Amino acid sequence: MPEWRPRSLRKPRQAAPPAPEHSMDPRSEDERPLADRPLIDTAIYRDGVRVATPMSLAETYRHLRREPGTMAWIGLYRPAEEELLAAADEFDLHKLAVEDAIVAHQRPKIERYGDTLFVVLRAATYVDEAEEVSFGELHLFIGPNFVLTVRHGQSPDMSAVRRRMEEDPDLLRRGPEAVLYAVLDNVVDGYAPVIAGLQNDIDEIETEVFEAEPHVSRRIYELTREVIEFQRATQPLLTILRNLEAGFDKYGIDEELQRYLRDVADHATTVGERVDGFRQLLDKILTVNATMVTQAQNAEMQKMTEASLAQNEEVKKISAWAAILFAPTLIGTVYGMNFDLMPELHWDLGYPFAVILMAAVCLTLYTIFKRRNWL
Repeated sequence: MPEWRPRSLRKPRQAAPPAPEHSMDPRSEDERPLADRPLIDTAIYRDGVRVATPMSLAETYRHLRREPGTMAWIGLYRPAEEELLAAADEFDLHKLAVEDAIVAHQRPKIERYGDTLFVVLRAATYVDEAEEVSFGELHLFIGPNFVLTVRHGQSPDMSAVRRRMEEDPDLLRRGPEAVLYAVLDNVVDGYAPVIAGLQNDIDEIETEVFEAEPHVSRRIYELTREVIEFQRATQPLLTILRNLEAGFDKYGIDEELQRYLRDVADHATTVGERVDGFRQLLDKILTVNATMVTQAQNAEMQKMTEASLAQNEEVKKISAWAAILFAPTLIGTVYGMNFDLMPELHWDLGYPFAVILMAAVCLTLYTIFKRRNWL
């Protein structure tokens, strides 16, 4: 198994639409395009080498019954309910596991029903344009002499897993558990580009937070949601691997295969730790962003308060001068009235008295406003 290291992001492809619960296509299998056919590939292996490639499930069952010591590996893609039920009858699959495989949308888990293991995995693909993690669901039935995979999404790429195993007959010779290992390894390795994509997004968000980008809060929320969904896909994988490890001795798992599975567990642990770190880091980034937004709002409010106070000071000054100028205007208005019987009209000191009165009132008001800091 290759050493764990983040891979450079390839140009991502748009994820396929969510898989239906089961096929509703009225066309026969031969009439459907190759990508839409439920039977993707099926093969009979002996000692790690493909010895037959049946063209149908029925032919696969006949080969398996006719040739003891062989292993069948059947790959289905969004099969119709009757197709999966036929496989269940042939391999004596438990009805609860079959129901889960038909309905899909299951959490990652592992269940043992007699001699058959039922495993649910969620593969992940990072969609860079949308900054989203796209998930594919895979169901595996692992029996003594067969492997049945039911895929409900574009990922994982089971053809790559099959090619890898067929190129390594020594590993494939170890039986169905070796296929389970290869699938687990492929799924866990597929998490590396997702980790790299999420890390890149978090780095960008950190920069945007300290540059006070206006829409960064929404981006933090959306990325946190993607990380949580990714965590739901990866966290149960550790439990699956621990349960497999607990049954090594009981079910006589090959010693070399045990080493491979422990290596996958190490890589899955690394993924789990990285995802936990992402979630904690995003929580802290959200807190920092909220603090910076609050500080910016407080600074804006302070500026508005200071502007309001300055405005109030200007209003007070204008009001004070208006009051000072109003007093002589009032006196001048009184003495400007055209009445004959006003006492001061024919008084020799009337004019000096009026001017002195105006000046005295203005000086008094100026002194009062000055003491109150209005001027």
